[in-house]
Amino acid sequence: MLLDLIEKRFSVRKFKDKPIEQEKLDKILKAARLAPSARNYQPWKFVVIRDETKRQQLTEICKGQKFVSEAPVTIAICCTNIDYRMTCGQPAYIIDGALASQNITLEAFDLGLGTCWIGAFYQAEMAKLINLPKAWEVVGLIALGYPDIEKGKRDLKPENEVIAYDSF
Repeated sequence: MLLDLIEKRFSVRKFKDKPIEQEKLDKILKAARLAPSARNYQPWKFVVIRDETKRQQLTEICKGQKFVSEAPVTIAICCTNIDYRMTCGQPAYIIDGALASQNITLEAFDLGLGTCWIGAFYQAEMAKLINLPKAWEVVGLIALGYPDIEKGKRDLKPENEVIAYDSF
């Protein structure tokens, strides 16, 4: 069941030195493309970073997080249509990119891979690394590879602190 998969998934910050098979990468990217988006605009492009030289630059771009450079693949979730706000006032592209990111992490885990979503990066340096056009932004990065660690204990807040019915 999907809930079992969600419970078992964890953020991976140590990866094996093992390439990812193209067929697995294709499934992960298909899962990203199948994510919902506001008005079905699909404002994304997924930049798969495998080049060793570019990967080595990711440590500095990601504020010293060395594990990002050690992952065999990092996917940059890039979105356009950055001026569109939904009726609720939220910028749609950020939410659309986050939904695609969640699909990536779940499909990767289901295929035996690990991921870590990264928001700690310098936008301008990342844009330069991947030649990002001006009308686009990098919403997040996902380090991807075979985990070289086991899942640790995860502390969740109690349900009564995070769930309410009918009123806050």
